[in-house]
Amino acid sequence: MSLTLEIVTPEAKVYADTIDSVVIPTVEGEIGILPGHIPLLTQVADGELRVQKGAETKFLAVSGGFAEIEGDTVRVLAENAISEDKIDAGAVEAAMKRAEQELATAKAMDPQELERLQGLVRYAGVQLALKRRKS
Repeated sequence: MSLTLEIVTPEAKVYADTIDSVVIPTVEGEIGILPGHIPLLTQVADGELRVQKGAETKFLAVSGGFAEIEGDTVRVLAENAISEDKIDAGAVEAAMKRAEQELATAKAMDPQELERLQGLVRYAGVQLALKRRKS
């Protein structure tokens, strides 16, 4: 038995394949999904998503959104998602520094802008941790 996994962001379909299992970071902690899982809708947290297909494990950085498990189909609708091989550590570090500087210098920031910048910093941290773990 297998699962069909789709990971979609507002910009693009990031991943679509038939897999053996997936581990998704959620606000309640990591959940592992195998074929035959009960139907579930859960909130995705910033973190590392692991995809198992045969002997290969793929890693993706995700942030925000929802995961829906229905039958043997897993759909992840994420604010951001990127596969490990597409992460540019230098660009991520630069973006993280810019966001941290904006946070440090802002006195009275709009709450939505504050949340956006904090989200950028969290997502950048997830990407860097994922990239550095393999180095």
